[in-house]
Amino acid sequence: GILEKTRLCLIKKLLPDWEDRRKYHEEFASSTSFHGVHNLAHGHSKARRALWLLVVAGCLATAAWQICTRFSYYFSWPTTTTVVVQYVEKVKFPAVTFCNLNRFQAHAVSNLKVIFLIWNTVSAILQKFATEDKYSQELNDFLLGNQNFSIKDFTKKNGFYLNSSTLLECDFFGKPCYPQDFEHVFTEYGNCFTFNHNDLSARRVSLSGRGLHLLFDVQQDKFTDEPTLGFTDAGITFVVHSPQDLPRFDGLGLLTPVGTHAQVAIRQLKSIIQEYPWGECKPDIKLQYHKIYSTYGCLLECKARYIQDWCGCLPFILPGNGTECDLLKFYKCVYPAVYNIEIKGLCTVGTHNSTCPVPCEETDYPTTVTYSNFGGEKTIKYFSTKLKKSSEYIRQNLVRIEIKYHDLSYKITQQQKALTISELLADVGGQLGLFCGASMITIIELLEYIFTNFCWMCIFLLLKAPEMPQWNNPSQNQPTQKGKKRRIQEC
Repeated sequence: GILEKTRLCLIKKLLPDWEDRRKYHEEFASSTSFHGVHNLAHGHSKARRALWLLVVAGCLATAAWQICTRFSYYFSWPTTTTVVVQYVEKVKFPAVTFCNLNRFQAHAVSNLKVIFLIWNTVSAILQKFATEDKYSQELNDFLLGNQNFSIKDFTKKNGFYLNSSTLLECDFFGKPCYPQDFEHVFTEYGNCFTFNHNDLSARRVSLSGRGLHLLFDVQQDKFTDEPTLGFTDAGITFVVHSPQDLPRFDGLGLLTPVGTHAQVAIRQLKSIIQEYPWGECKPDIKLQYHKIYSTYGCLLECKARYIQDWCGCLPFILPGNGTECDLLKFYKCVYPAVYNIEIKGLCTVGTHNSTCPVPCEETDYPTTVTYSNFGGEKTIKYFSTKLKKSSEYIRQNLVRIEIKYHDLSYKITQQQKALTISELLADVGGQLGLFCGASMITIIELLEYIFTNFCWMCIFLLLKAPEMPQWNNPSQNQPTQKGKKRRIQEC
Protein backbone atom coordinates (compact mmCIF):
# COMPACT_ATOMS: atom_id res chain seq x y z
CA GLY A 1 0.00 0.00 0.00
CA ILE A 2 1.22 3.45 0.97
CA LEU A 3 4.36 2.06 2.65
CA GLU A 4 5.38 0.23 -0.53
CA LYS A 5 4.78 3.30 -2.71
CA THR A 6 6.87 5.44 -0.35
CA ARG A 7 9.64 2.86 -0.42
CA LEU A 8 9.68 2.75 -4.22
CA CYS A 9 9.78 6.57 -4.32
CA LEU A 10 12.76 6.72 -1.94
CA ILE A 11 14.70 4.09 -3.92
CA LYS A 12 15.04 6.69 -6.68
CA LYS A 13 16.62 9.08 -4.14
CA LEU A 14 19.15 6.91 -2.38
CA LEU A 15 20.37 7.59 1.13
CA PRO A 16 23.61 9.61 1.10
CA ASP A 17 26.60 7.43 1.58
CA TRP A 18 28.54 7.29 4.81
CA GLU A 19 31.26 9.68 3.61
CA ASP A 20 28.76 12.42 2.72
CA ARG A 21 27.01 12.09 6.05
CA ARG A 22 30.34 12.23 7.90
CA LYS A 23 31.27 15.43 6.05
CA TYR A 24 27.87 16.91 6.98
CA HIS A 25 28.46 16.18 10.67
CA GLU A 26 31.93 17.69 10.51
CA GLU A 27 30.69 20.82 8.76
CA PHE A 28 27.96 21.25 11.39
CA ALA A 29 30.47 20.87 14.22
CA SER A 30 32.78 23.42 12.59
CA SER A 31 30.17 26.02 11.68
CA THR A 32 27.65 25.87 14.55
CA SER A 33 27.48 28.78 16.96
CA PHE A 34 27.01 26.38 19.89
CA HIS A 35 30.19 26.85 21.92
CA GLY A 36 32.36 23.83 22.67
CA VAL A 37 31.09 21.54 19.91
CA HIS A 38 34.03 22.42 17.62
CA ASN A 39 36.58 21.44 20.28
CA LEU A 40 34.61 18.29 21.01
CA ALA A 41 34.61 17.16 17.37
CA HIS A 42 38.12 18.27 16.30
CA GLY A 43 40.17 17.59 19.39
CA HIS A 44 43.75 16.39 18.74
CA SER A 45 43.60 13.76 21.48
CA LYS A 46 41.00 11.57 23.12
CA ALA A 47 41.75 13.11 26.51
CA ARG A 48 41.02 16.61 25.18
CA ARG A 49 37.81 15.40 23.59
CA ALA A 50 36.75 13.71 26.79
CA LEU A 51 37.48 16.88 28.74
CA TRP A 52 35.41 19.00 26.36
CA LEU A 53 32.62 16.41 26.47
CA LEU A 54 32.46 16.84 30.23
CA VAL A 55 32.53 20.63 29.90
CA VAL A 56 29.74 20.73 27.28
CA ALA A 57 27.60 18.20 29.17
CA GLY A 58 28.04 20.09 32.46
CA CYS A 59 27.15 23.43 30.87
CA LEU A 60 24.08 21.89 29.21
CA ALA A 61 22.92 20.38 32.49
CA THR A 62 23.44 23.65 34.35
CA ALA A 63 21.61 25.66 31.68
CA ALA A 64 18.72 23.15 31.70
CA TRP A 65 18.51 23.34 35.51
CA GLN A 66 18.48 27.14 35.51
CA ILE A 67 15.87 27.29 32.74
CA CYS A 68 13.60 24.79 34.56
CA THR A 69 13.96 26.87 37.71
CA ARG A 70 12.89 30.05 35.90
CA PHE A 71 9.89 28.34 34.32
CA SER A 72 8.88 26.88 37.67
CA TYR A 73 9.11 30.34 39.25
CA TYR A 74 7.08 31.90 36.44
CA PHE A 75 4.26 29.35 36.75
CA SER A 76 4.02 30.01 40.47
CA TRP A 77 2.54 33.38 39.35
CA PRO A 78 4.66 35.60 41.64
CA THR A 79 3.77 39.24 42.29
CA THR A 80 5.36 42.27 43.84
CA THR A 81 3.68 45.26 45.46
CA THR A 82 4.75 48.83 44.80
CA VAL A 83 3.61 51.89 46.72
CA VAL A 84 3.70 55.27 44.97
CA VAL A 85 2.70 58.61 46.49
CA GLN A 86 1.50 61.20 43.97
CA TYR A 87 1.17 64.89 44.86
CA VAL A 88 -1.40 66.83 42.84
CA GLU A 89 -2.79 70.34 42.71
CA LYS A 90 -6.40 69.20 43.04
CA VAL A 91 -7.85 65.98 44.39
CA LYS A 92 -11.42 64.70 44.20
CA PHE A 93 -13.44 64.91 47.35
CA PRO A 94 -15.07 61.61 48.39
CA ALA A 95 -18.70 60.92 49.18
CA VAL A 96 -19.79 60.99 52.83
CA THR A 97 -22.95 59.30 54.08
CA PHE A 98 -24.48 60.45 57.38
CA CYS A 99 -27.02 58.62 59.54
CA ASN A 100 -28.72 59.42 62.81
CA LEU A 101 -28.30 56.67 65.39
CA ASN A 102 -31.95 57.31 66.30
CA ARG A 103 -33.87 55.70 63.46
CA PHE A 104 -37.51 56.65 64.02
CA GLN A 105 -39.61 59.44 65.49
CA ALA A 106 -41.05 58.44 68.82
CA HIS A 107 -44.48 60.03 68.24
CA ALA A 108 -44.97 58.04 65.02
CA VAL A 109 -44.29 54.66 66.57
CA SER A 110 -47.30 53.13 68.28
CA ASN A 111 -45.49 49.89 69.08
CA LEU A 112 -41.80 50.69 69.24
CA LYS A 113 -40.56 47.14 69.80
CA VAL A 114 -42.49 45.75 66.84
CA ILE A 115 -41.19 48.46 64.50
CA PHE A 116 -37.61 47.82 65.53
CA LEU A 117 -38.05 44.08 65.15
CA ILE A 118 -39.44 44.63 61.66
CA TRP A 119 -36.55 46.90 60.78
CA ASN A 120 -34.07 44.36 62.12
CA THR A 121 -35.64 41.75 59.87
CA VAL A 122 -35.27 44.09 56.89
CA SER A 123 -31.73 45.21 57.70
CA ALA A 124 -30.63 41.60 58.32
CA ILE A 125 -30.15 41.50 54.55
CA LEU A 126 -27.18 43.86 54.97
CA GLN A 127 -25.83 42.68 58.31
CA LYS A 128 -26.71 39.89 60.71
CA PHE A 129 -29.35 40.46 63.36
CA ALA A 130 -30.88 37.90 65.66
CA THR A 131 -34.62 38.09 66.20
CA GLU A 132 -35.58 37.12 69.71
CA ASP A 133 -38.28 34.45 70.00
CA LYS A 134 -40.02 36.18 72.89
CA TYR A 135 -41.31 38.85 70.47
CA SER A 136 -42.39 36.43 67.75
CA GLN A 137 -46.08 36.27 68.80
CA GLU A 138 -46.34 40.04 69.07
CA LEU A 139 -44.71 40.37 65.65
CA ASN A 140 -47.06 37.81 64.08
CA ASP A 141 -50.10 39.60 65.44
CA PHE A 142 -48.88 42.89 63.99
CA LEU A 143 -48.18 41.35 60.57
CA LEU A 144 -51.62 39.71 60.39
CA GLY A 145 -53.37 42.95 61.31
CA ASN A 146 -51.32 45.24 59.02
CA GLN A 147 -51.11 43.50 55.67
CA ASN A 148 -50.75 46.79 53.76
CA PHE A 149 -48.11 48.24 56.07
CA SER A 150 -44.97 49.35 54.15
CA ILE A 151 -41.80 49.57 56.20
CA LYS A 152 -40.16 51.46 53.33
CA ASP A 153 -42.75 54.25 53.30
CA PHE A 154 -42.90 54.32 57.09
CA THR A 155 -39.12 54.65 57.40
CA LYS A 156 -38.85 57.33 54.75
CA LYS A 157 -41.68 59.35 56.30
CA ASN A 158 -41.01 58.87 60.01
CA GLY A 159 -37.29 58.19 60.09
CA PHE A 160 -34.41 60.63 60.32
CA TYR A 161 -34.77 63.53 57.92
CA LEU A 162 -32.40 66.25 56.77
CA ASN A 163 -33.65 69.83 56.66
CA SER A 164 -32.82 73.22 58.11
CA SER A 165 -33.79 72.07 61.61
CA THR A 166 -31.47 69.02 61.67
CA LEU A 167 -28.66 70.42 59.48
CA LEU A 168 -27.85 73.70 61.20
CA GLU A 169 -24.64 74.52 59.31
CA CYS A 170 -23.06 73.20 56.12
CA ASP A 171 -19.96 74.58 54.47
CA PHE A 172 -17.88 73.02 51.72
CA PHE A 173 -14.56 74.69 50.95
CA GLY A 174 -15.84 78.12 51.96
CA LYS A 175 -19.16 77.84 50.13
CA PRO A 176 -22.48 77.07 51.80
CA CYS A 177 -24.22 73.77 51.12
CA TYR A 178 -27.82 72.82 51.79
CA PRO A 179 -29.93 69.71 52.52
CA GLN A 180 -30.75 69.58 48.81
CA ASP A 181 -27.09 68.75 48.15
CA PHE A 182 -27.53 65.42 49.97
CA GLU A 183 -28.98 62.29 48.39
CA HIS A 184 -31.31 60.00 50.37
CA VAL A 185 -30.25 56.35 50.70
CA PHE A 186 -31.47 53.39 52.78
CA THR A 187 -28.95 51.60 55.00
CA GLU A 188 -29.17 49.44 58.12
CA TYR A 189 -29.56 52.74 60.02
CA GLY A 190 -32.72 53.63 58.10
CA ASN A 191 -32.76 56.99 56.36
CA CYS A 192 -29.27 58.22 55.53
CA PHE A 193 -28.02 61.07 53.38
CA THR A 194 -24.98 61.18 51.12
CA PHE A 195 -22.99 64.29 50.27
CA ASN A 196 -21.33 64.27 46.83
CA HIS A 197 -23.45 61.30 45.78
CA ASN A 198 -22.27 59.68 42.53
CA ASP A 199 -19.74 62.51 42.09
CA LEU A 200 -22.38 64.55 40.24
CA SER A 201 -20.76 67.91 40.93
CA ALA A 202 -17.16 66.62 40.55
CA ARG A 203 -16.11 68.51 43.67
CA ARG A 204 -12.35 68.93 44.02
CA VAL A 205 -10.19 70.26 46.81
CA SER A 206 -7.18 72.44 46.02
CA LEU A 207 -6.00 73.14 49.57
CA SER A 208 -5.39 70.74 52.41
CA GLY A 209 -6.84 71.52 55.83
CA ARG A 210 -10.20 72.61 54.39
CA GLY A 211 -13.17 70.56 53.30
CA LEU A 212 -16.67 69.77 54.56
CA HIS A 213 -17.93 71.38 57.82
CA LEU A 214 -21.27 70.27 59.27
CA LEU A 215 -23.33 70.93 62.38
CA PHE A 216 -26.17 68.49 63.15
CA ASP A 217 -29.01 68.57 65.62
CA VAL A 218 -29.96 64.94 66.36
CA GLN A 219 -33.19 65.99 68.13
CA GLN A 220 -33.28 63.28 70.76
CA ASP A 221 -36.69 64.46 71.93
CA LYS A 222 -38.19 63.48 68.56
CA PHE A 223 -36.09 60.45 67.65
CA THR A 224 -35.59 57.57 70.01
CA ASP A 225 -34.35 54.00 69.98
CA GLU A 226 -35.23 51.11 72.24
CA PRO A 227 -32.50 50.36 74.82
CA THR A 228 -33.88 46.88 75.50
CA LEU A 229 -33.17 46.00 71.85
CA GLY A 230 -29.56 47.14 72.08
CA PHE A 231 -29.81 50.71 70.71
CA THR A 232 -28.27 52.85 73.42
CA ASP A 233 -26.24 55.54 71.60
CA ALA A 234 -27.13 59.02 70.41
CA GLY A 235 -25.23 60.88 67.75
CA ILE A 236 -24.25 60.77 64.09
CA THR A 237 -22.55 57.89 62.36
CA PHE A 238 -20.94 58.41 58.97
CA VAL A 239 -18.74 56.64 56.46
CA VAL A 240 -16.34 58.06 53.87
CA HIS A 241 -16.42 56.20 50.57
CA SER A 242 -15.94 56.58 46.85
CA PRO A 243 -18.75 58.53 45.11
CA GLN A 244 -19.44 55.55 42.84
CA ASP A 245 -19.61 53.02 45.70
CA LEU A 246 -22.43 52.23 48.06
CA PRO A 247 -22.03 53.27 51.71
CA ARG A 248 -21.11 50.34 53.93
CA PHE A 249 -21.44 50.80 57.67
CA ASP A 250 -20.79 47.24 58.79
CA GLY A 251 -17.51 47.66 60.65
CA LEU A 252 -16.56 50.80 58.70
CA GLY A 253 -18.81 53.53 60.14
CA LEU A 254 -17.39 56.30 62.31
CA LEU A 255 -19.40 57.41 65.32
CA THR A 256 -19.64 60.94 66.65
CA PRO A 257 -21.66 61.15 69.88
CA VAL A 258 -23.67 64.19 70.88
CA GLY A 259 -21.84 67.11 72.43
CA THR A 260 -18.59 66.39 70.58
CA HIS A 261 -16.59 67.91 67.74
CA ALA A 262 -15.01 65.37 65.36
CA GLN A 263 -12.13 66.36 63.09
CA VAL A 264 -11.59 63.79 60.37
CA ALA A 265 -8.39 63.79 58.30
CA ILE A 266 -8.67 61.59 55.21
CA ARG A 267 -6.22 60.20 52.68
CA GLN A 268 -6.91 58.66 49.33
CA LEU A 269 -5.62 55.13 48.78
CA LYS A 270 -5.99 53.45 45.41
CA SER A 271 -5.37 49.70 45.18
CA ILE A 272 -4.69 47.93 41.88
CA ILE A 273 -4.83 44.13 41.94
CA GLN A 274 -3.69 41.79 39.19
CA GLU A 275 -6.14 39.44 37.54
CA TYR A 276 -6.02 35.70 38.10
CA PRO A 277 -3.70 33.74 38.30
CA TRP A 278 -1.38 36.50 39.59
CA GLY A 279 -4.09 38.09 41.70
CA GLU A 280 -7.67 37.32 42.65
CA CYS A 281 -9.68 39.76 40.56
CA LYS A 282 -11.69 39.21 37.38
CA PRO A 283 -11.71 42.27 35.11
CA ASP A 284 -14.60 41.02 32.96
CA ILE A 285 -17.21 41.02 35.75
CA LYS A 286 -19.86 43.74 35.36
CA LEU A 287 -22.68 44.69 37.70
CA GLN A 288 -26.19 45.33 36.49
CA TYR A 289 -27.16 48.19 38.80
CA HIS A 290 -23.76 49.74 39.59
CA LYS A 291 -21.43 51.55 37.22
CA ILE A 292 -18.25 50.41 38.97
CA TYR A 293 -17.67 46.93 40.28
CA SER A 294 -17.26 46.50 44.02
CA THR A 295 -17.38 43.42 46.21
CA TYR A 296 -20.12 44.90 48.39
CA GLY A 297 -22.29 45.88 45.40
CA CYS A 298 -21.80 42.44 43.86
CA LEU A 299 -22.81 40.79 47.12
CA LEU A 300 -26.03 42.82 47.27
CA GLU A 301 -26.93 41.98 43.67
CA CYS A 302 -26.22 38.30 44.32
CA LYS A 303 -28.58 38.27 47.31
CA ALA A 304 -31.18 40.16 45.27
CA ARG A 305 -31.14 37.51 42.52
CA TYR A 306 -31.65 34.60 44.93
CA ILE A 307 -34.39 36.36 46.90
CA GLN A 308 -36.15 37.35 43.68
CA ASP A 309 -36.14 33.72 42.51
CA TRP A 310 -37.24 32.23 45.84
CA CYS A 311 -39.77 34.80 47.06
CA GLY A 312 -40.96 36.39 43.83
CA CYS A 313 -40.28 39.87 45.21
CA LEU A 314 -37.36 42.14 45.98
CA PRO A 315 -36.56 43.94 49.26
CA PHE A 316 -36.41 47.70 48.82
CA ILE A 317 -33.02 47.81 50.52
CA LEU A 318 -31.46 45.75 47.70
CA PRO A 319 -30.75 46.96 44.13
CA GLY A 320 -33.15 45.92 41.38
CA ASN A 321 -36.47 46.62 39.72
CA GLY A 322 -38.56 43.76 41.12
CA THR A 323 -41.84 43.97 43.00
CA GLU A 324 -41.36 45.20 46.56
CA CYS A 325 -41.78 42.55 49.26
CA ASP A 326 -44.53 43.12 51.79
CA LEU A 327 -44.04 42.53 55.49
CA LEU A 328 -45.42 39.01 55.46
CA LYS A 329 -42.99 37.94 52.73
CA PHE A 330 -40.18 39.67 54.57
CA TYR A 331 -40.90 37.67 57.69
CA LYS A 332 -41.92 34.34 56.10
CA CYS A 333 -39.62 34.16 53.07
CA VAL A 334 -36.94 36.87 52.78
CA TYR A 335 -35.43 36.43 56.23
CA PRO A 336 -35.19 32.59 55.89
CA ALA A 337 -33.80 33.06 52.36
CA VAL A 338 -31.00 35.30 53.63
CA TYR A 339 -30.22 32.75 56.33
CA ASN A 340 -30.15 30.02 53.68
CA ILE A 341 -27.79 32.07 51.50
CA GLU A 342 -25.41 32.54 54.42
CA ILE A 343 -25.49 28.88 55.50
CA LYS A 344 -25.01 27.42 52.02
CA GLY A 345 -22.46 30.05 51.01
CA LEU A 346 -24.31 30.96 47.81
CA CYS A 347 -22.87 34.47 47.71
CA THR A 348 -19.19 34.24 48.53
CA VAL A 349 -16.56 36.98 48.37
CA GLY A 350 -12.79 37.23 48.11
CA THR A 351 -11.05 34.78 45.78
CA HIS A 352 -11.29 34.56 41.99
CA ASN A 353 -13.54 31.47 42.08
CA SER A 354 -16.01 33.05 44.49
CA THR A 355 -19.26 34.70 43.46
CA CYS A 356 -17.89 38.18 44.13
CA PRO A 357 -14.10 38.39 43.86
CA VAL A 358 -12.10 41.43 44.86
CA PRO A 359 -12.18 44.38 42.42
CA CYS A 360 -9.22 45.02 40.15
CA GLU A 361 -9.24 48.70 41.17
CA GLU A 362 -10.54 50.09 44.42
CA THR A 363 -10.35 53.48 46.11
CA ASP A 364 -10.42 53.69 49.89
CA TYR A 365 -10.24 56.63 52.23
CA PRO A 366 -8.35 55.82 55.44
CA THR A 367 -9.32 58.25 58.17
CA THR A 368 -7.80 59.68 61.31
CA VAL A 369 -10.37 61.04 63.77
CA THR A 370 -9.81 63.28 66.77
CA TYR A 371 -12.56 64.33 69.19
CA SER A 372 -13.14 67.25 71.52
CA ASN A 373 -16.07 68.58 73.51
CA PHE A 374 -18.38 70.74 71.47
CA GLY A 375 -17.94 74.44 72.12
CA GLY A 376 -17.01 76.53 75.12
CA GLU A 377 -19.29 78.52 77.35
CA LYS A 378 -19.65 81.38 74.86
CA THR A 379 -20.38 78.96 72.02
CA ILE A 380 -23.04 77.20 74.07
CA LYS A 381 -24.67 80.55 74.90
CA TYR A 382 -24.50 81.62 71.25
CA PHE A 383 -26.29 78.52 69.96
CA SER A 384 -28.68 78.58 72.89
CA THR A 385 -29.74 82.08 71.93
CA LYS A 386 -29.79 81.30 68.19
CA LEU A 387 -31.81 78.10 68.47
CA LYS A 388 -33.82 79.25 71.50
CA LYS A 389 -32.83 76.10 73.31
CA SER A 390 -31.31 75.50 76.71
CA SER A 391 -27.60 74.91 77.25
CA GLU A 392 -28.35 71.34 78.28
CA TYR A 393 -30.19 70.78 74.99
CA ILE A 394 -27.15 72.06 73.04
CA ARG A 395 -24.83 69.65 74.83
CA GLN A 396 -27.22 66.71 74.41
CA ASN A 397 -28.12 67.19 70.72
CA LEU A 398 -25.52 69.08 68.70
CA VAL A 399 -22.75 67.33 66.78
CA ARG A 400 -20.05 69.08 64.74
CA ILE A 401 -18.10 67.18 62.07
CA GLU A 402 -15.20 68.44 59.93
CA ILE A 403 -13.87 66.30 57.10
CA LYS A 404 -10.76 67.40 55.26
CA TYR A 405 -7.76 66.01 53.38
CA HIS A 406 -4.58 65.52 55.32
CA ASP A 407 -2.60 66.69 52.27
CA LEU A 408 -3.06 66.93 48.52
CA SER A 409 -1.70 63.52 47.65
CA TYR A 410 -2.92 60.04 47.01
CA LYS A 411 -1.20 56.73 47.48
CA ILE A 412 -1.28 53.97 44.86
CA THR A 413 -0.69 50.42 46.02
CA GLN A 414 -0.20 48.36 42.89
CA GLN A 415 0.20 44.62 42.57
CA GLN A 416 2.54 43.82 39.66
CA LYS A 417 3.79 40.68 37.98
CA ALA A 418 7.16 39.74 39.43
CA LEU A 419 8.17 38.04 36.17
CA THR A 420 6.71 38.91 32.77
CA ILE A 421 6.99 36.96 29.52
CA SER A 422 9.72 39.25 28.21
CA GLU A 423 11.68 38.91 31.44
CA LEU A 424 11.29 35.13 31.31
CA LEU A 425 12.65 35.04 27.75
CA ALA A 426 15.50 37.30 28.77
CA ASP A 427 16.36 34.97 31.67
CA VAL A 428 16.28 31.89 29.43
CA GLY A 429 18.41 33.63 26.80
CA GLY A 430 20.87 34.77 29.45
CA GLN A 431 21.29 31.24 30.81
CA LEU A 432 21.80 29.81 27.30
CA GLY A 433 24.26 32.54 26.43
CA LEU A 434 26.20 32.25 29.70
CA PHE A 435 26.65 28.47 29.74
CA CYS A 436 26.39 27.50 26.07
CA GLY A 437 26.92 30.68 24.07
CA ALA A 438 23.63 29.86 22.36
CA SER A 439 21.03 32.17 20.87
CA MET A 440 17.82 31.76 18.92
CA ILE A 441 19.87 31.23 15.75
CA THR A 442 21.75 28.43 17.53
CA ILE A 443 18.49 26.75 18.51
CA ILE A 444 17.31 26.89 14.88
CA GLU A 445 20.62 25.35 13.76
CA LEU A 446 20.21 22.50 16.27
CA LEU A 447 16.60 21.91 15.20
CA GLU A 448 17.67 21.78 11.53
CA TYR A 449 20.47 19.31 12.35
CA ILE A 450 18.14 17.07 14.38
CA PHE A 451 15.45 17.17 11.70
CA THR A 452 17.93 16.24 8.95
CA ASN A 453 19.23 13.24 10.89
CA PHE A 454 15.69 12.18 11.70
CA CYS A 455 14.79 12.21 8.00
CA TRP A 456 17.86 10.11 7.16
CA MET A 457 16.87 7.62 9.84
CA CYS A 458 13.37 7.34 8.42
CA ILE A 459 14.72 6.82 4.88
CA PHE A 460 17.13 4.18 6.15
CA LEU A 461 14.37 2.25 7.91
CA LEU A 462 12.09 2.43 4.89
CA LEU A 463 14.79 1.23 2.46
CA LYS A 464 15.74 -1.67 4.71
CA ALA A 465 12.12 -2.76 5.26
CA PRO A 466 11.48 -6.31 3.94
CA GLU A 467 9.30 -6.81 0.91
CA MET A 468 5.71 -7.61 1.62
CA PRO A 469 4.98 -11.36 1.04
CA GLN A 470 2.66 -12.22 -1.82
CA TRP A 471 -0.08 -14.45 -0.52
CA ASN A 472 -2.06 -16.52 -3.04
CA ASN A 473 -5.76 -17.15 -2.82
CA PRO A 474 -6.15 -20.83 -1.92
CA SER A 475 -9.57 -20.98 -3.58
CA GLN A 476 -8.12 -20.00 -6.96
CA ASN A 477 -4.85 -21.88 -6.86
CA GLN A 478 -4.31 -25.01 -4.73
CA PRO A 479 -0.52 -25.26 -4.27
CA THR A 480 1.15 -28.63 -4.46
CA GLN A 481 3.17 -30.14 -1.66
CA LYS A 482 6.36 -29.38 -3.61
CA GLY A 483 5.38 -25.74 -4.04
CA LYS A 484 4.79 -25.44 -0.33
CA LYS A 485 8.25 -26.73 0.48
CA ARG A 486 9.85 -24.35 -2.02
CA ARG A 487 8.02 -21.40 -0.47
CA ILE A 488 9.08 -22.50 3.03
CA GLN A 489 12.70 -22.76 1.87
CA GLU A 490 12.54 -19.27 0.34
CA CYS A 491 11.27 -17.88 3.62
